[in-house]
Order: sequence, then structure tokens, then C-alpha cells
Amino acid sequence: MDRRKGSGSRDANGGGLAEATASRLRFEDADEVGMEVEVEDCPAAAAEEEVIGNEKTSADYYFDSYSHFGIHEEMLKDVVRTRSYQNVITQNNFLFKDKIVLDVGAGTGILSLFCAKAGAKHVYAIECSQMADMAKEIVKTNGFSEVITVIKGKVEEIELPVPKVDVIISEWMGYFLLFENMLDTVLFARDKWLADDGVVLPDKASLHLTAIEDAEYKEDKIEFWNNVYGFDMSCIKKQAMMEPLVDTVDANQIVTNCQLLKTMDISKMSSGDASFTVPFKLVAERNDFIHALVAYFNVSFTKCHKLMGFSTGPRSKSTHWKQTVLYLEDVVTICEGETLSGTMTVANNKKNPRDIDITLKYSINGQRSKVSRTQNYKMR
Repeated sequence: MDRRKGSGSRDANGGGLAEATASRLRFEDADEVGMEVEVEDCPAAAAEEEVIGNEKTSADYYFDSYSHFGIHEEMLKDVVRTRSYQNVITQNNFLFKDKIVLDVGAGTGILSLFCAKAGAKHVYAIECSQMADMAKEIVKTNGFSEVITVIKGKVEEIELPVPKVDVIISEWMGYFLLFENMLDTVLFARDKWLADDGVVLPDKASLHLTAIEDAEYKEDKIEFWNNVYGFDMSCIKKQAMMEPLVDTVDANQIVTNCQLLKTMDISKMSSGDASFTVPFKLVAERNDFIHALVAYFNVSFTKCHKLMGFSTGPRSKSTHWKQTVLYLEDVVTICEGETLSGTMTVANNKKNPRDIDITLKYSINGQRSKVSRTQNYKMR
């Protein structure tokens, strides 16, 4: 497996990684619907050191993180992500022709450019980071200044020159779908500006769960702390267990079925719907061991002429979102047909709403494993 990124050292995501130094599926599943530096030499580090006493969190660096070109390069090079949006727009120009479009979190303005080429009457591209200045330059260079207006600021604070828009488009999804809480910004824009017959793109998103065998990497990531160059650092294990790992999972590691946890209708849902408790029931497809649960998401554009979307699942083409791995304290020995069941609770962290708190309750009463446990995780 390509295991590199832990929750404290991730790529940037669709909604944006809230770290100033961070760099950032169409249904293809068979079972789916379709060099060190001193602080004084590093301005970013010095700035961070200066605000520690004020208890600033990653949320304070959220927009700064999107001023870094590397984040946008990685997102643009994610072919599944970018081509999916391009195809949705170019193959469904009836949704955009002569329409007023709002691009939430526009970044380099790539989606706005797609919309303009599809015949949009006007596109308002909102971007809060310094990348907004580059987006304006890009729009001008490509001859779309009369069609695309880049507005620098927070969605919740700016005003549009028009009372309503016909289309809201955004690539808001984060790791585990909801990390960084950009969805709330899209919902705010929807409630404030979307016309009664307007559309939100994408309009559906779903979170899924499966279980994997992962002995080798769990040993490397978790058990490593038992003996670090001859020293016992096992006190760190608990913290390591609490931090979900964002990385690519090999489909051959999947032990159970994949279950739908939650579907979100972006056109109708409220902000509170992104916090939830849902049951799960994972059935073993072979005799094996379970070391972790894995979450991933699918995105759908149901307003298109024909259903379009993509998946970030282990059986689909890899994206920059990868999957989210939640290691279990127990090694579950499971036999074919047996069930690992429980509930998952997802909520925004109270101190930093861009972080996610996850509570996992799971149990099995099988031939070779009898386990019942509750574990807490934090994506930050």
C-alpha cells in the first residue's frame, strides 16, 4: 500500500487542509451504484509560533493554506476529480447556458472557466485565500473577464451584485467527506442566494464503510512506539490510535462488504445533518483478521442529463482524497459470514468546527472473537 500520510501530515483536500505548510470517483466499483530550518529562517513557522499563546488552531490557517500553489497543483492533477467536474459542466450545458453561476471556494477558478465555456451568462467566483489574486489574472489571461467576476473574501461576509443565482457549484469535499467543514459554507450560500428553481452541484454525497486486514502497517504505525531505538514510547500509542490515517488502501485487503452509512442531499439538507449517529453491519466475505475500518465517499450529480459522479472507494481509481483508515484496538478474528456491527457518531469538534470527532462502537460475538469496545478518533 501507498502509506504515507497520517492525519497530522496529510495532503490538501477538496475543502482545503488547514495547515499553512500543507502540500493537498464516476462509479467504478463493482458493488457501487455505478532538510531542517531554524524557526527564525522560516516566516510561516515564526508566525505560527507567535500565535500559539493565543490558542489559535488549524482553523486560523485554513485560508492561508490555500494560498500555496502546491495544493492547487495537486487538486488540478487529480484527474478523477477535475475531469469529473469538467464532464458534468461540458456535457450538460443546458444547466449553465445563459445562467448566473456561483462558484464557492473557486481556487484557481478552474470550475468557473469550465462554466464560462459552457455558456454561463455570468460566473461569480468566491475565493478567500490569496489565490483569488491569481484567479483574477488567470481569468483575464484566458479572455473571460467579462463573464467571470472573482470576489475575494469569505462567503459568509461578502455581498453579490445580484440577488439570486441559478447554479451553485463547489468542490467542497474533504477527507472523510466532511473534514474542514466547507459544506456549511455551501449550505450558507444556498440559503442566501440560490433561486427557488436553482441547482446545487454536486447535489448528493454519501459516506461508506468497510473493514480491512492491515497487520503489517498497523505494526509499523502503532506497535512501533513500543520500542523506539531501545526506548519505550508506548504512551504515544493511544494518541496514534486516535488519529485516523488518510491513505490508499489496496482493494485486496477488504475483508467485508461495503456499507452505506449516510447519504446527504446538498440541495435540501441543513447544517446540522452533517452530525449524525448511524448503525453499521459489516459481514465477512472470507476468514481473515480485521485491523481497521475504512471510510470513503461517493459524489453524485443527479441533475445531469444522465447520472454522473465519482467514488473515492478502494476499488475505484485513486484520488487525492484517498481513504480514511480507523485502526481498532483489537485484532478481530472473523469467519466468513460473521458480522462486525456497531454505530458510528460523527460531529464537528466544539473548539474547532473544521476538525471532526468520530466515536466508533463495535462488537462481534463470533467463533474466534468476542469483542465489544468504544473508540474515539479526531481528525485534525
